[in-house]
Amino acid sequence: MTIDADALADRRQLKRNLTLWRFAAVAALGLALLVATLDNGKLVHRSQIARVEINGIITDDRDMQNLLADLREDSAVKGVILAINSPGGTTTGAEALYESVRHLAEKKPVVAVLGTVAASGGYIAALSADHVVARGNTLTGSIGVLFQWTQLSGLMDKVGIEMQEVKSAPLKAEPNPFHKPSPAALAVTRDLITSSYDWFLGLVVERRHMDLAQARKLGDGRVYTGFQAAQNGLVDEIGGEAQAIAWLAKTSSISPDLPVETRAPDRLDDQFGLLGARALGEGFATGLASLAGKTLQTKTLTLDGLTSVWQADPQ
Repeated sequence: MTIDADALADRRQLKRNLTLWRFAAVAALGLALLVATLDNGKLVHRSQIARVEINGIITDDRDMQNLLADLREDSAVKGVILAINSPGGTTTGAEALYESVRHLAEKKPVVAVLGTVAASGGYIAALSADHVVARGNTLTGSIGVLFQWTQLSGLMDKVGIEMQEVKSAPLKAEPNPFHKPSPAALAVTRDLITSSYDWFLGLVVERRHMDLAQARKLGDGRVYTGFQAAQNGLVDEIGGEAQAIAWLAKTSSISPDLPVETRAPDRLDDQFGLLGARALGEGFATGLASLAGKTLQTKTLTLDGLTSVWQADPQ
């Protein structure tokens, strides 16, 4: 049995027409869905609880600050969960993050869920929330401020190297790694730390509703488990995200059935596909930190200044 040329051409044309109609139907459905999600020309997202992850070293992160500002104005976001897993970082970075979260909390309820570590600057981030939930074995606290420098004068004496300098005043660039600090240099450095530490303690007093004496007693730099922190008032309850959602539902009339969607900052390196290179660099830096006994000296590029960070003693 043979098929003449006209019949074959008709069959091909019919197939093309069917394909075209299918494409048109899919396009029409997509357009209808788009129109359905528009309100006065703006995309309308479904109601949700936003999850914002605070991971790793905290720095003055403009992208994160922009994200928190966007969530404040997003009508679809009914509440925010801060998922914190951080040993801290720069004190100014923690300060900027704290202020951004408090600005967000003026319009949306914010609850913090502490992961493996939420210490020092990570605890400052937790203080910015309206309610703090920690795992029983979370490491948190480490209320304090740190300033470190390498002292090379002894090594330089042994190898016969002397650093010469001319400076405008005795306290310029002090403390200095190339000579032992003078009593005056140590005194002004102590004043600097005290000023920042008093600010940290003030946050504890204000946000945890305790007197200064109690805050100072708890703020001796030590870390606490979540169990201990719940007992001494540094966190509100033991649990995880389920407890955080229950708190939102109880205190803000937010449906516990709302989806929880992770919202992340827009990163320039994400747009250009540099995440792999960044991860490689961070992995290399982490390896160096381990070899160096986990001191801050291996992170001077990102932690230049006062730091609120917790590190376990490698010994």
